[in-house]
Amino acid sequence: MTSLAFDPEETTHWEQVQPRTVSPEKWKKFEANAAEMFEAFGMDLGTPGTLQTPTRFVRALYDATIGYEGDPKLLTAFPTECRGGPDCSIAQVIEGPIEFFSLCEHHVLPFHGHAYIGYIAHEEIIGISKLTRLVRVFARRFTVQERVGVQIADELVRVLQPHGVAVHLSAMHLCTQMRGVREDHSRTITSFWRGNYETDPQLRTEFLQAASQSRH
Repeated sequence: MTSLAFDPEETTHWEQVQPRTVSPEKWKKFEANAAEMFEAFGMDLGTPGTLQTPTRFVRALYDATIGYEGDPKLLTAFPTECRGGPDCSIAQVIEGPIEFFSLCEHHVLPFHGHAYIGYIAHEEIIGISKLTRLVRVFARRFTVQERVGVQIADELVRVLQPHGVAVHLSAMHLCTQMRGVREDHSRTITSFWRGNYETDPQLRTEFLQAASQSRH
C-alpha cells in the first residue's frame, strides 16, 4: 500500500492510494461464476470471440471501479491573493464539461454524462485538472448520480473551505434505456449547492448559464 500520509502537500485522504487486493483464487472463482451466468443466459462460450469473455468481464468491472483506490494526484491546494477576512473572495471558477462514467449500484449498468463544477475561492484554489480527477475518483465506483454530486461538493468544501461550491451533473442511464421503461433519450440532471450558491439565485443562474454555454 502506498501512503502519502506524511506528504506536506496532502489535502485529502483520497490522495492516499489504497490498492484493492484480489487473490488469484478469487479471480478464477469470479470468472467461473461469470461464465456460468453467461452460459445460462444463452451465450456460447466456445467461440473465438467469447472464450475469454468471462475474464474480460470481471477485469472490466474491476477497472471501472478504480475510484475506490483514490488518486495520488487528486488535489493540491494553492494560496489565492486573499489576505484573510470573512469577505475575501474572488470570481467563481467554473470547469466543464468533465466527462464521467459510472456503474449504477442498483443494476450494475453504466450511466455516463458530464459534470460542471464551480467554486468561489477563499484562501485556496486548486489546479483545474484536479477537478477532473475529483469527479472521476467518485464516479468510477458502484454508485448513484446523486451521491457522486454530494461527494464532489462536500470534498471541495472540506479541502478548500471556499465561499461556495456548485456541482451540476447531466447523465444518461442505461438502466432506463436497456430495461424497464426503455427511455431512449432521457437525461437525469442533478445540481448541488453549497455556501453562497445556496443563498444567491443570481450566482446559481450565472453558473448554470456558463454550464449551458459550454455544451455548444
